Amino acid sequence: MSLNKKKSRSLIDVAGIVAFATLISKLFGLIREQSIAAAFGVGPVINAYSYAYVVPGFFLILLGGINGPFHSSLISVLSKRKKTEIAPLVESVTTLVTILLLVITIILILFADTFISILAPGLQGEVKLIAIEQLQIMAPLALLSGLIGIGFGTLNAADQYLLPSISPLFSSVVISFGVWALIWHTGQNINEQENWYLGGMVLAGGTLLGGLLQWLAQLQAQWRKGMGGLRLRFQFNIPGLKDITKILVPATFASGMLHINVYTDLFFASFIPDAAAAMRYANFIVLTPLGIISNMILVPFMPIFSQLTTPENWNELKLRIRQGIFLSALTMLPLTAVFIALAPNIIRVIYQRGAFEVNDAIIVAPVLVAYGTGMFFYLVRDVLVRVFYALGDGGTPFRVSLFNIFLNGLLDFLLYQSFGTPGLVFATILVNLISIFIFLVILDNRLNKLPVKKWIIGILNLVAITFIAALVGWIVNYLLHHIYSADNLGLQCLQLFISSSSILGIFFILSMQLQLPEIELLSNQLKRKLK
Repeated sequence: MSLNKKKSRSLIDVAGIVAFATLISKLFGLIREQSIAAAFGVGPVINAYSYAYVVPGFFLILLGGINGPFHSSLISVLSKRKKTEIAPLVESVTTLVTILLLVITIILILFADTFISILAPGLQGEVKLIAIEQLQIMAPLALLSGLIGIGFGTLNAADQYLLPSISPLFSSVVISFGVWALIWHTGQNINEQENWYLGGMVLAGGTLLGGLLQWLAQLQAQWRKGMGGLRLRFQFNIPGLKDITKILVPATFASGMLHINVYTDLFFASFIPDAAAAMRYANFIVLTPLGIISNMILVPFMPIFSQLTTPENWNELKLRIRQGIFLSALTMLPLTAVFIALAPNIIRVIYQRGAFEVNDAIIVAPVLVAYGTGMFFYLVRDVLVRVFYALGDGGTPFRVSLFNIFLNGLLDFLLYQSFGTPGLVFATILVNLISIFIFLVILDNRLNKLPVKKWIIGILNLVAITFIAALVGWIVNYLLHHIYSADNLGLQCLQLFISSSSILGIFFILSMQLQLPEIELLSNQLKRKLK
């Protein structure tokens, strides 16, 4: 069974809306990170904040993120129910989630010291004290994250994609404003020890206020659509709630296990000077294009996977799985080539100003290379997890994620002393690669054989092209650097643009020779959006 033309256009339109909104949100996020880097560099304030944000960020990404378990489970159930049934169901879910997360918020406030000690045993002195107070301020994000996640899923089920995808910019705006107000207040002394505490409180308070504004923006849109409001509803036996929890509970644990790997990395990073800050800066650069492209792929594909789960539609489902994997490769691998070849240039252009100096760039650049190498594996793993969710199976991703916790901890221990901060990132890449292998083996048995060998050959060809493109880009950048070498930001941007354009050009010219159907699909979608 193929999707009709109307559905194809819908897929393209949704992808375009999500991409546009996510791009705007990420641009504001870039301004936020540049402001933080200019103010604090790779130093004590940002290191403390990186650890204080671990637990609130865990909930915000896990529960409040697009494509998270709340988002996926609500779309799966609400899209199949009558409109009159949605508001009571959403309000019942909201009430249940509020009770549970309010308890967790109180625990975070009372035991902030314990959490920081567990997460960062290498953190000492005033930096640790700042991290503890930051965690107490940001603890309510645990509650807000669940409410934001419910808003994401509810609004997407109502075909509202713009506001949920763009709403994270509220946090970026508030934090940026707070940082620049602090710079104005303290002058050139913002990174002096006497201002560490004030800087830490500005970051924590801005993060909490931004999350609150994001939820309120979604809530008013949700209320206008008749999809539920602030009303408490204790109807926990309402039809549909069991269907949501059947997907939500194992999906939450599975996603939680994945994020625990991140915090395992940070545990070992606490023993490496400035590692947490370097991981934060490098990870943001990678997450900017990864977030935009993953939303373009995962948001439209999730309902399509859900429509193709019966045996008579398995051939179409296999085609869509292949499309998800190869679209991930065609969008992620050229970016991998850019990050491998041009990491120092990218760090210099984005961050190197104010308190962020040359030595800071040297620390962050190899971490960016490591993160860039893992982009494709991260996205493919997410695509395959969505297939299991569509099949109504949240248990398999959970069991694989549970195994990955122990594997990631072992790999971190083996790699961090020899390879430093990049070693922690490469441990995560290996974990994602093993997860992909396990998921494909299970789906091969469940869907009556997948053409995995053909897929692997195609991906390996694209990987080879990636390294060729990266080499060409590095040579172009090397030649340009020897033609002119200047501290002028405009010339640095021009050099980065020419070098990265050569990488992207070589990648797509060579990949077109493979005659993959996904290249034509991607090209047609871009042409239609431009028209």
